[in-house]
Amino acid sequence: MAADKTLSWSYTEEFPVESEPIAQARLRGIEFGTDPVSPATGAALRMLAAAGGAKSVAEVGTGTGVSGLWLLAGMGADGVLTTIDVEPEFQREARRAFDEAGYPGSHTRIIQGRASDVMPRMAAQSYDMVVLDVPPQEAAELVVQAVRMLRTGGVLAVTHALWNDHVADPARRDATTVAARELGKTLRDEEGLLASLLPIGDGLLVAVRRA
Repeated sequence: MAADKTLSWSYTEEFPVESEPIAQARLRGIEFGTDPVSPATGAALRMLAAAGGAKSVAEVGTGTGVSGLWLLAGMGADGVLTTIDVEPEFQREARRAFDEAGYPGSHTRIIQGRASDVMPRMAAQSYDMVVLDVPPQEAAELVVQAVRMLRTGGVLAVTHALWNDHVADPARRDATTVAARELGKTLRDEEGLLASLLPIGDGLLVAVRRA
């Protein structure tokens, strides 16, 4: 009998237990029309941050703070999360979420602006982890800067990597699906990276920068 992959996916998404601040931030994100990372994606981000002992993390796509809270939960007590978003209203909600979760202001740096303008000014090879929680076309435009910012051994994580299950369907040729598909292949084939595609949430593309 063939395994029910849909059932397994649902079990995987229900496996993590979200804290109350994350659950509240998720509800506010849905109300604001954002697309918060799924519980399994958030748990994976937390695990990646913890496994790498991440102290300096940069995130593009603050939203209402869901992914940021997961990342902070995996970072060390002296870690700093830098999160970038063009929407000030979202960032006010994210700050509210960080405060409600008990994270002092010294642990978060919220930057309002376009990531394409902000990231080139950020230090090279100085981040343990960079997360691109943005649509595939924007991620494709930002990935060079993201890799530049990573230290050796640093982790790049890109959400929406399967784009509503469209990426795996070769018949899908719309611009967003093609961008997601090509970004995955680019990171997979880059000699300076070790990449993997995780089938959680809307797909999580992960790459480690090697020497």
